[in-house]
Amino acid sequence: MNDTDIQRIEIHLKRTFGNGQIVLKARPKQKDSAEVYIGEEFIGVVYQDEDEDGSFMFEMAILGEDLAP
Repeated sequence: MNDTDIQRIEIHLKRTFGNGQIVLKARPKQKDSAEVYIGEEFIGVVYQDEDEDGSFMFEMAILGEDLAP
């Protein structure tokens, strides 16, 4: 994932979720993905889609301990 891809995806996520604090950070060891943060909090990973060139997948785990009772 190059810097242009990261910038385009970051803009898309900010617009889609209405949150200007979303930041993507390149992963030094994995070139096919970037980490997604809101402020300083890690929320997920964006991966290049292996099946469709130019497409990406956003993966976010939701832990039970983070959910309200």
